[in-house]
Amino acid sequence: MNKATTLLLTLAVASTGALAAPTPKIGVTIYKFDDTFMSYVRGKIESEAKSAGVPISVQDGQGDQSKVNDIQDLFLSQGYNALALNMVEPTAANVVIQKAAVKKVPIVFFNREPDAADLAKYPLAYYVGAKAQASGTMEGEIVADYWKKHPEADKNKDGVLQYVMLIGDPANTDAKYRTEYSVKALTAAGIKVQSLAEDTAMWNRGDAQNKMQAWLTKFGDKIEVVFANNDDMALGAIEALKAAGYFGPGKKYIPVVGVDATPPALDALKQGTLLGTVLNDAANQGKATFDLASQLGAGAKTLKTVAPLANADGTPNPQGHYVWVPYTKVTKDNYAKFVK
Repeated sequence: MNKATTLLLTLAVASTGALAAPTPKIGVTIYKFDDTFMSYVRGKIESEAKSAGVPISVQDGQGDQSKVNDIQDLFLSQGYNALALNMVEPTAANVVIQKAAVKKVPIVFFNREPDAADLAKYPLAYYVGAKAQASGTMEGEIVADYWKKHPEADKNKDGVLQYVMLIGDPANTDAKYRTEYSVKALTAAGIKVQSLAEDTAMWNRGDAQNKMQAWLTKFGDKIEVVFANNDDMALGAIEALKAAGYFGPGKKYIPVVGVDATPPALDALKQGTLLGTVLNDAANQGKATFDLASQLGAGAKTLKTVAPLANADGTPNPQGHYVWVPYTKVTKDNYAKFVK
């Protein structure tokens, strides 16, 4: 049986089961099930749907936008009342918007932000996420605070912070802004910086570990800080550093920062191997996504969600099409309250 046939059968089963259930019927795509952060968002969407008795079909895009396109086409052909879409490539949003508009099916994009001009083309299109600029700024502020309190962090005593940067998917808006704004926060704090290396590890822990090993071979103790666009990559870097003799009593130390505040990252904070992270609120992103999709699918005119409806720039607007779930800095001083 080929993949296309398997996909059709999977969706057909989900659709058949939903026919007897109360509307709305929601079709959900996740860009990749094995992404750590998205697994928590997915879990929240599923638990909210179960609690509300709303039938949903949640499908794995497996990191392939063409596969996601096929899934979304099937949702539309099978009469789903609303779509909640975590795109592989946000630039592909315009295609599904055009198709959904023909059938007047609402769309809630989440976590991977489409271009604002694309979203504005369709009055039934919304976005749930967090302002990536803020997460980058918070990463930079965590490092700036450490740098100023620990003069030993400037290993070569040149007054310049030398860093390496692990970047997520370069096509992703979050990766772009986390990279840019983490460095801007340092310069805004009056810290001179020098990039030793920047490269993508595609949000992946194993790829990040390999990149970090290569950078340690090339730069060694010249590296003074490790930035990572997410916690999985930060944890990969930590594994490479551990293998090179970092962390623990009497051992060398390099501050590493990430984003997401996943349970493994919180454990790394407890162990002292991660300097800080930024809570990317998976639970509230998942809840807001489900809330909007279910209300829109049921034809609601007034929408309620976990954070105020807003414009693309973040200004509150009851008629807005964005839900911005706020970030929170997480360090050794406050990590315990985020452990569940």
